Amino acid sequence: MSHKITIVGAGMTGATAAHWLAERELAHIALIDVVEGMPQGKALDLFQAMPVIGKDVKIEGSNDYAASEGSDIVVITAGLPRKPGMSRDDLLSTNADIVKKATEETLKRSPNAIYIILTNPLDAMCYVAMKAGGLPRERVIGQAGILDSARMRAFVAMELGVSVENIFCYVLGGHGDSMVPLTRHSNVAGVPLNETMPAERLAAIVDRTRKGGGEIVALLKSGSAFYAPSVAVAQMAEAILKDKQLIAPCAVYMNGEYGLKDIFFGVPAQLGRKGLEKVVEYTLNAEEKAMLDNSAAEVRELTAALKL
Repeated sequence: MSHKITIVGAGMTGATAAHWLAERELAHIALIDVVEGMPQGKALDLFQAMPVIGKDVKIEGSNDYAASEGSDIVVITAGLPRKPGMSRDDLLSTNADIVKKATEETLKRSPNAIYIILTNPLDAMCYVAMKAGGLPRERVIGQAGILDSARMRAFVAMELGVSVENIFCYVLGGHGDSMVPLTRHSNVAGVPLNETMPAERLAAIVDRTRKGGGEIVALLKSGSAFYAPSVAVAQMAEAILKDKQLIAPCAVYMNGEYGLKDIFFGVPAQLGRKGLEKVVEYTLNAEEKAMLDNSAAEVRELTAALKL
C-alpha cells in the first residue's frame, strides 16, 4: 500500500478516525499522541482487528513525530475537548499552540502532505495550521460541514421516517452556533425540504443542528462527539487519495468566493488529489446571504483573536 495517513491525537476522535480509515483499506496509518503508551496500545488493538475483517493495513502508534514520515495526509485532532458549558472560543489559545506544533513537526517530515483539521475551534485552527506551515490553501481543509450536514440529515430522517440515503442537506458557514443550514437547497429525494414538513418542525431541526455538538457534550458530560466527526474525516481522506472530485461542505480558506476573504469558512468544496480543487458557489437569496455574512463576522472575530 503506497499511501500513508498520520493522525495526530489518539483520543476518541483520532482513534475512531483510524478505525474508519482502516476499514476502508486506504493507507498505512500512524497514530501519534503525547500520552505514553496510548497510541501504541490503540494501534496494536486496531491492527489485531484487521485479520477479522480481511484488511491489510499497517497501523503503528508512537509518541514521536518521526512516525509521521512520508505522509500523504495529516489529520490533526489533538487538542483539549469541549466540556459542558465551554464554548469553542474558550479553547482558542491552548489548542492554537497544539495545532501549530503538530503542523510544524509533521511538515518537516512530510513536506507535501495535505492537512485535514478537526481541532476546535475549527475555522480558527485551520488558519493556525495554514499560517504555521506556510501552506497554500489547497492543502489545509477543515472537517465541519460534512458533520453538520450529516446531523441535519439524521434529524430529518428521524422526523420523516425516511432513509438517510434519500436526504440531502447542506450546512455552510462557521462551525458553531451561527452555522447556516440551507433549507432551500436541501431535499428529500428531490423534494425541497420546506415542502416535506411544517415550518415550525423544520425550524426546530435547524436549531437542533446548530446545537448538535453541544447536545452530545451535555449528554456525555465528559468529552465530545467522535463517531460522526471521525467518519467525516475518513470520507474526506478517501476523496483526496482516490481523486474522487467529491463536492462536500468543508472549511476552506476563502479567496473572494461568496464575497469573503482571509478566513476559513464552511462552503461546498470539491476534493481531489490536490486537496481543495475548487469552491462551488451556490446562488443565495438575501436571507441566506445575511446569515452567511453573520457567521463570517463571528469567524473573522475569532480568527483576529489569534493575533497571527
